[in-house]
Amino acid sequence: MKNLRSYLSVFIILVGLSAVAQETNSPKFGKGLFNLVGKDSTWTMKIGARMQFLTTNAWDLDANGDFGKAQNTFLVRRARLKFSGFAYSPKLTYKLELGLSNKDIGGASKYTNNAPRYILDAVVKWNFYKNFSLWAGQTKLPGNRERVISSGNLQFVDRSKLNSNFNLDRDLGLQLRHHFNLSDKFLVRDMFSISQGEGRNITTGNLGGHQYTARVEILPFGEFKGKGDYSGSDLKREDSPKLAIGATYNLNDKAVKNKGSQGSYMENDSAEGFYETNVNTVFVDAMFKYKGISFMAEYANRDANKATATDVDGTPTGDAVKKGNSINAQVGYLFKSNWEVAGRYTTVKFNGAGYATNYYTLGASKYLVGHKLKVQSDITYNDVTGSKSGGLEYRLQFDIHF
Repeated sequence: MKNLRSYLSVFIILVGLSAVAQETNSPKFGKGLFNLVGKDSTWTMKIGARMQFLTTNAWDLDANGDFGKAQNTFLVRRARLKFSGFAYSPKLTYKLELGLSNKDIGGASKYTNNAPRYILDAVVKWNFYKNFSLWAGQTKLPGNRERVISSGNLQFVDRSKLNSNFNLDRDLGLQLRHHFNLSDKFLVRDMFSISQGEGRNITTGNLGGHQYTARVEILPFGEFKGKGDYSGSDLKREDSPKLAIGATYNLNDKAVKNKGSQGSYMENDSAEGFYETNVNTVFVDAMFKYKGISFMAEYANRDANKATATDVDGTPTGDAVKKGNSINAQVGYLFKSNWEVAGRYTTVKFNGAGYATNYYTLGASKYLVGHKLKVQSDITYNDVTGSKSGGLEYRLQFDIHF
């Protein structure tokens, strides 16, 4: 009943906005449900929606190396509403994105007042001087490239295991972004963020310290068409080679979660109730596109000053920061029929584990209207180095974005 009331509230808001707007346009498919323009043109709002429907079949390997019984699931993987535009001046823009599926709003805890986590993005962006912009609110941190790529613009059904194990995700704070040219084509972007360090939708205040993130990107051959350096597949079919290289450093000061701002809380018997340690994360990534060929690679590493969580007397609690590293590389080719085939290799290794888990993925996608209307499927085999454990997973997903 609570979710029903929330959905009805969103519907009433949408109807109300359309009623008071001076102008309502019907954009092309994939460009939003409709655009609102204020009576005096001092504000705009584009409203969009998207859905992903996913089915998965998975088989685990048993002790003999044989595949067991299939486990099948059907999901509304994502269902979201998006609002964006400017307020007062085109230099002051905003974005609000709400998640409605169980996957989007899951993860409620006492630190979120046990409430569903509806808000994904709620951020204001102010282009206050030339190429400088200040962002304030909750949104994605300038972390690894694969995480910043929208889940609706991915080359595979979903992101790699590097991302799920190491990404910075969203946080609440300030970001300063800037770009400049070294030549007519050579572009450099630099970004810096100070954020709460606890992840999204935290309501009980800051625990431990804050989170500091810095990122730099270089594009030696100029900008990609349609921001293609943050979109999977070469849907724009770049007519000249385009390359983007990025590096990120993140420090989560006195982190209380085992993945920095992500993961599980490390509780102990101290007065604060949490074990605290500095967590450092580094990413290096690259994106290349040319005439339907796309290649992306990433490296991630997480370390901590004192990784093993302890009580006040030094007794280990059983928790620890998930130190380790990962590599992800993927390549795809888009045919003129807008069918694409792609392959991905990911390896993840955590310190102390003594082994690595490897993932081999083959994917096929049909883009009907780019990323806005597409069908994607992939199959992944994973194995653990030096053992017979692993598994096989097949996924099929349909995306529609208004």
